[in-house]
Amino acid sequence: MLQHRERPYLGYGLGLRKEHYETILAEKPPLEWFEIITENYLVDGGKPLHYLERIRAHYPIVMHGVSLSIGGTDPLDFGYLAKVKALAKDIEAAWISDHVCWTGVNGINLHDLLPLPYTEETLRHVCERIARVQDFLGRRILMENPSSYLSFGHSEMSEWEFIAAMAERADCLLLLDVNNIYVSARNHGFDAGQYLARIPAERVWQIHLAGHSDYGDLVIDTHDHPVADPVWALYEEAIRHCGPVSTMIERDDAIPPLADLLDELQLARDAAGRALQDRGRKHAETLGTPEDLWA
Repeated sequence: MLQHRERPYLGYGLGLRKEHYETILAEKPPLEWFEIITENYLVDGGKPLHYLERIRAHYPIVMHGVSLSIGGTDPLDFGYLAKVKALAKDIEAAWISDHVCWTGVNGINLHDLLPLPYTEETLRHVCERIARVQDFLGRRILMENPSSYLSFGHSEMSEWEFIAAMAERADCLLLLDVNNIYVSARNHGFDAGQYLARIPAERVWQIHLAGHSDYGDLVIDTHDHPVADPVWALYEEAIRHCGPVSTMIERDDAIPPLADLLDELQLARDAAGRALQDRGRKHAETLGTPEDLWA
């Protein structure tokens, strides 16, 4: 069984975006790591790799993909995976992640993260493919919970039951997107706290925070706003559940100056600090040792 102490901790990071390349290199901002969108760097040379190599000299990098299509029915694309593996080796990526979704059919990439029916059949299919991917890459991968806008009438289990079972059966790790939990909870009417409580904390190696667009009866995961107050509250709940987890903020549209994102990242540090104090107090009441923060 995985233990919390096996989980590496990078601290607080941001998504690496081209708008910030020059500022990062000039100012070496005070953050601990960056996440890259894997597909943006699966190229032979050019400006993206030029900047990535220079920034990698100063910050650890993790890789986040959008094309694995782990729930798809097309065969796994081992040409794509070979490029992912080579890039991970070149930049010494701390870990590799992708999404619990499907992204295409008949060789066509639809460039969207599409939902899966949560059935036993789907679970077997996804776990078998994760196992093959992990064998090929020679490492465990992190799978991210999706944001979703529809559900399937023939689903046999909740999303959190599917995610927990997938992590256990495939022996994979989790990237917990707190904003996605909030978005899906609002859209489908489930309890976000119940979702969090069923997630196997020891398998959560990274947390995503992001903004969304709220249309009242529909919430969309747009990554073009600051993190909303209810998501900050849910993040504190996630840290109380999981303990210290490497956390980053995603921003993919309406990208502000880097200084604004660094200010927002400080809010994450502050929120996690409050949650860990709460967690420490509860453990002190029952267990009594600082090390139990990681237990």
